[in-house]
Amino acid sequence: MQAMILRKIGQPLVWAELPERHPGPGEIRVRVTACGVCRTDLHVVDGELTEPQVPIIPGHEIVGRIDELGAGVTDLTIGERVGIPWLGHTCGVCPYCRAQKENLCDHPLFTGYTRDGGFATATIADARFAFPLGETGTDVSVAPLLCAGLIGWRSLGMAGPGEAIGIYGFGAAGHIIAQVLRWQKRAVYAFTRPGDTATQAFARSLGARWAGGSNEIAPRLLDAAIIFASDGALVPAALKSVRKGGRVVCAGIHMSDIPRMPYELLWEERQLVSVANLTREDGMSFLAQLPAMGIVTTTTAYALQDANQALADLRAGRFEGAAVLVP
Repeated sequence: MQAMILRKIGQPLVWAELPERHPGPGEIRVRVTACGVCRTDLHVVDGELTEPQVPIIPGHEIVGRIDELGAGVTDLTIGERVGIPWLGHTCGVCPYCRAQKENLCDHPLFTGYTRDGGFATATIADARFAFPLGETGTDVSVAPLLCAGLIGWRSLGMAGPGEAIGIYGFGAAGHIIAQVLRWQKRAVYAFTRPGDTATQAFARSLGARWAGGSNEIAPRLLDAAIIFASDGALVPAALKSVRKGGRVVCAGIHMSDIPRMPYELLWEERQLVSVANLTREDGMSFLAQLPAMGIVTTTTAYALQDANQALADLRAGRFEGAAVLVP
């Protein structure tokens, strides 16, 4: 098998030829056909997530086909198309797992962070955390749904049922969730980097009622706002934009420091919450409703060996939507 490996934090990924790997009990081997490039991969490579298992193969928006089953796997089949998400394993016995909050598991494994991921021609996965995908949609178009879509879906649930929802950071997750909100007949207000008129036009093309810079104020108070960007300075900006009793959801796994802000921004029962990982229930709920939602992902494909360029382009914001590696 071939893979792009992170051998040292802050350094480019390295191309490597590796021996074929075989699944253990309860595992599957998946031949990777597409793997999305997520901002979380940047946080891993750049050292903003501090406990990676190095060397590590990044990538956690994996689409592929099972070509080997480990002992005891009976509910998946050879040749089946599956998706492998960020949450790759949970202990099942800690208080959070027992309370159906496996996203907060005390002893988890994360794909592309603490277990090898999908920047490769094949990967090994815990069969319990593989989502059957069926045959609808191309592998490249489906890949971003395995994190940008799933985390966006969980974030949207935490935002609540309000009619007017702000999205701060209109990248992979933002452009997917805007389409979900359009399907739900809710109003999207998109906030981008100041002056980024191209992304603002992209947001409007996906149904955003308003799009502007993150330094601007929407034409109405919002019921909730979701922050997909990793800039902590957006927190007080979003709090200014939501109504009394509104909620601001921080959707990223990493964010720069939140600046000091006056208490009055939080007062009047505004809420500030974070999202951690996902649950398998989130995944099954989201994927079950995909056919009705009609989501069309905007993607830029890269060869596997061009993973470093894909990461650089993501860091610089050189494309709309999501990048996807194609082995």
